[in-house]
Amino acid sequence: MMQHVEFDDVVTNTLMEVLSVRDFAKRYRLTAQEEERLVTLFGGFATRAELLANARRAPLFR
Repeated sequence: MMQHVEFDDVVTNTLMEVLSVRDFAKRYRLTAQEEERLVTLFGGFATRAELLANARRAPLFR
């Protein structure tokens, strides 16, 4: 099934939203080392897609 997608709908996608790396790390409960790695990689700000693709989070087992 094909669907027509408007360019404006794609551009305003939440994955393109620019976030503070430190706020992202707090929201996703990343370790301090991982937060520093992301800050070194991107600086203070990056898109949500970049952060989600590059964040490493240890698995939480019961």
